[in-house]
Amino acid sequence: MHGWLILDKPLGLGSTQGVSAVKRGLRTGGYGKFKVGHGGTLDPLATGVLPIAIGEATKLAGRMLDSDKVYDFTIRFGEQTDTLDAEGAMIATSDLRPTGAAVAAILPRFTGAITQMPPAYSALKVDGQRAYDLARAGEAVSLATRDVTVHGLWIRHPGDDRDLPVDAAAPDHGLSGGDDPLHDITLTAHVSKGTYIRSLARDIALALGSVGHVTYLRRVKAGPFTLDQAITLDKLDEFAKARSLEHLLLPLSAGLDDIPAFALSPDQAGALRQGRVLAGIAVDDGQAFAMLGNTPVALVEVEGGDARVVRGFNL
Repeated sequence: MHGWLILDKPLGLGSTQGVSAVKRGLRTGGYGKFKVGHGGTLDPLATGVLPIAIGEATKLAGRMLDSDKVYDFTIRFGEQTDTLDAEGAMIATSDLRPTGAAVAAILPRFTGAITQMPPAYSALKVDGQRAYDLARAGEAVSLATRDVTVHGLWIRHPGDDRDLPVDAAAPDHGLSGGDDPLHDITLTAHVSKGTYIRSLARDIALALGSVGHVTYLRRVKAGPFTLDQAITLDKLDEFAKARSLEHLLLPLSAGLDDIPAFALSPDQAGALRQGRVLAGIAVDDGQAFAMLGNTPVALVEVEGGDARVVRGFNL
């Protein structure tokens, strides 16, 4: 049981609770003890793709945290809350409702490298304390801005193809027109690590002369993992009771689909397992996945033909 289970996290469940659910499933199925971790926090009010790493895959969880994410989210115009989502108390209102055309016209301003102010209700630490704890206690929270990248941002219409490549949309994605005032609009954003969708929604609404907050947030992709691979908690429980969780498990290598793999000889595999540097590796510079047959041996960094272990796998 070394690999990935991809949960379709339901509303109201925290990421650590998702990890606990997988641990329970492993116990129920009699699989024994394995390390379990998640590959990217998802708010309780958000749903969607939550990668759960099991066993040796936990060594790649940090890499998953650094990966790009894709979200669908709905902005409700006219009301801003202190949490920037539907859970919070209203702190500002506006009578202005933008049109679809106005939204389409403003989106390029929020595409590419941008600077964000994270929400006060976030897990960031201020003087050793979580920002959301300070905010809930009524204290003023001052957070530093951060630079993030929005690779793609467009309006999602009913019936849009879920598998549309995130870089394939035209600049307006067919969004010309739309002169009726909107109370809500659903967007899709392909973003770098550290991007706060609630902040993005707030800033889009402000740029349109209104205010807004997020009423719906669903992660549809995290790194290489998509909703097509995700399972519900009911399915997790069903397969755990049937002692067949291994049929849902994606291989450890599924978390490394975006980097090249190369084959090792038994002697080379032994050298990497001892932490030695391999010379003369015919792989481009950068990270690569070293395999002995079908067995993952290590994630390595290649430079000038030399391969050094970044993460070794005990398989």
